[in-house]
Amino acid sequence: MADAMLGSGALAEQPVLLSAVPAEASGGPAGACDAAAAGDACGPAGSGPAAAQAREQPVLEAVLPAPAEEQNGTDSAKAPKVNCEERNTTGIERFTLQILNVSQDLMEFLNPNSSDCTLVLFYTPWCRFSASLAPHFNSLPRAFPTLRFLALDASQHSSLSTRFGTVAVPNILLFQGAKPMARFNHTDRTLETLKDFIFNQTGIEAKSDVAVTEEDWEGPLPSVLTKGIDWLLLFSVLFLAGFVMYATIRTDSIRWLIPGQEHEHQE
Repeated sequence: MADAMLGSGALAEQPVLLSAVPAEASGGPAGACDAAAAGDACGPAGSGPAAAQAREQPVLEAVLPAPAEEQNGTDSAKAPKVNCEERNTTGIERFTLQILNVSQDLMEFLNPNSSDCTLVLFYTPWCRFSASLAPHFNSLPRAFPTLRFLALDASQHSSLSTRFGTVAVPNILLFQGAKPMARFNHTDRTLETLKDFIFNQTGIEAKSDVAVTEEDWEGPLPSVLTKGIDWLLLFSVLFLAGFVMYATIRTDSIRWLIPGQEHEHQE
């Protein structure tokens, strides 16, 4: 029936939805003409006897499903998840990241009343994954000069690691002001994947001419593993060893800790 009304058999090869609507109320975009129309069909509505007849009786229109390209086209054009206020780079000659020492607090570098964005890296100098990420993260400030980049040793800032749920390193968080907005969860930690992550979250495009250089391998974030003492682990081992020694010496005093020993002692 649709083929007979439209005068074409091309639509019979694909599924269609038929709707009885007046011709002038078609769902096309405002200010645009149907590509299949010709001649006076693109003129003003209500001109000529043909238009008057179309207003009087409804016609069957073929409503085709939207192509996949149009349905998925909004993914690339959608608004960024985080609206970052880009900082003024006037007078800044060198763009580099800043590493916080043990006496510096992250909250001192994040302004809760601002909408500027900061990418923060939680790392440890003895982790090989942090070392392999270092040169790529060192090059990010040049790729995104309007953003800020910070890095801190998670073993020296255990309270911050607990606060922001850092259970493993390296861990990368995107902050807007003082609020964490997104976490980098890819296992492939390269400059390109970091660029894509920042672009997908903020809509800010990276400079295309930025690449990892030899200077990025040298610092400021170390790309060579350094041996250090995990004082927390050392303290835990010493505490456990001291408790075992105390329990061995004072067996009678802690007999009540062992299930069943209390009844044997009373008998």
